[in-house]
Amino acid sequence: MSRPKNQNYKGHGLSKGKEREQRASIRFKTTLMNTLMDVLRHRPGWVEVKDEGEWDFYWCDVSWLRENFDHTYMDEHVRISHFRNHYELTRKNYMVKNLKRFRKQLEREAGKLEAAKCDFFPKTFEMPCEYHLFVEEFRKNPGITWIMKPVARSQGKGIFLFRRLKDIMDWRKGTAGKKITSLEAQPTRSTVNPSGNHDTRGSDDQKDEIPVENYVAQRYIENPYLIGGRKFDLRVYVLVISYIPLRAWLYRDGFARFSNTRFTLNSIDDQYVHLTNVAVQKTSPDYHPEKGCKWMLQRFRQYLASKHGPKVVETLFSDMDNIFVKSLQSVQKVIISDKHCFELYGYDILIDQDLKPWLLEVNASPSLTASSQEDYELKTCLLEDTLHVVDMEARLTGREKRVGGFDLMWNDGPVSREDGTPDLPGMGNFVTNTHLGCINDRKTQLRQLFHSLQGQKKASS
Repeated sequence: MSRPKNQNYKGHGLSKGKEREQRASIRFKTTLMNTLMDVLRHRPGWVEVKDEGEWDFYWCDVSWLRENFDHTYMDEHVRISHFRNHYELTRKNYMVKNLKRFRKQLEREAGKLEAAKCDFFPKTFEMPCEYHLFVEEFRKNPGITWIMKPVARSQGKGIFLFRRLKDIMDWRKGTAGKKITSLEAQPTRSTVNPSGNHDTRGSDDQKDEIPVENYVAQRYIENPYLIGGRKFDLRVYVLVISYIPLRAWLYRDGFARFSNTRFTLNSIDDQYVHLTNVAVQKTSPDYHPEKGCKWMLQRFRQYLASKHGPKVVETLFSDMDNIFVKSLQSVQKVIISDKHCFELYGYDILIDQDLKPWLLEVNASPSLTASSQEDYELKTCLLEDTLHVVDMEARLTGREKRVGGFDLMWNDGPVSREDGTPDLPGMGNFVTNTHLGCINDRKTQLRQLFHSLQGQKKASS
């Protein structure tokens, strides 16, 4: 980033010329008092910076980004945890707008078959600006269920289901969804990590605030895949290091989040049936804090394989890979790709009875607060591996296809699982380098990786 001409800037980092040198200490800053703080404080050679001190690494929230990014001078090596206009993918209405535009572009350039690979999000209308288009669609399919979501809120706040236009009229007057939005009136519970830290941020996703009148009306998936009669969605983590060229990593671990109540379409006002957000489910009268409502993705993948066979599961997980790549490509030309930025996205995926995955939303700040010991361990490893890939210590060569639990999924093109196979699409034996829900032997891999890197360094010196 160039130095602002008016000289009214805050400088961060070391002097130029030291960009890729290994640094003895890395100064970090964050406002998030949860698992992230534990990981940063325990990282060898990393030192916490308070208040206005100079920093090399800042895991910031999006409100800081909005207010400061354009006025902050950063040296080459400095990194922050968001892209400037991340909301092009993480705000519900923008995500759909970009996906629709990308689908049309693919149809023009590559034909209908390629464009159909973008058919992974439910029919969606932005409200109130597309109200008349929505009404037209609503009247074509009477009796189906729709879901209304505020575009920039999280934790299930403001969401309601409906089947009558009268409910939309009530919403426009500000009286709809009272049963489900009453959740907002409840006090936010402070969650305790096993480490003893409290996370007082009651938000799963700190997004740029916009007026709550902006909603999306989305066709509700009425036939979700059920386990034990209960609905669930998947939380999957994707790390983007660069948009130009697009370089994205997929984490092996994640989890399925279950609703606490058996699924039925007979009670569309019951949030415990339809909303899988942990923030919603933990307010359920029969919620069990130790047991929780989560399965690790490995358990979920094994369950599906035992029920449907490994081939069917491979297809499902390959369809999910397609969602991650196509959604990132849809914003590749509109995101401001700054070399100082990276982003850890939390993808929410719903699977229907036909084992088709649907993209519900992408979170810019997926919750890093742990709801159980297992959850804490997953998030600790996820964050440690994120820092390994971001590589403030300048230890990696840039040719790695795996770092801990992260597998390089896209590197300006698809990445092959097999070493030595040219990374070109359309090849018969090509298998994408993704292992979502597979065994995550990250400790062994990291030991081997850093041992190998040390050996290379000694040999070259």
